[in-house]
Amino acid sequence: MIRNALEPWHLVILAVVCLLVFGSKRLPDIARSAGRSLRILKAETRALRAEDDGPAR
Repeated sequence: MIRNALEPWHLVILAVVCLLVFGSKRLPDIARSAGRSLRILKAETRALRAEDDGPAR
């Protein structure tokens, strides 16, 4: 039932809707902010894993 749930035309429709909602000038800023947030999240999770793998007291 959920097989092939995300087809390429779904992504095209999503891109068009995002373009209409946010406008072409705001989309690069939104993508840049999302990238920064993901980088911060990745660094924090890496730091938490390193903290957990450290020596036990």
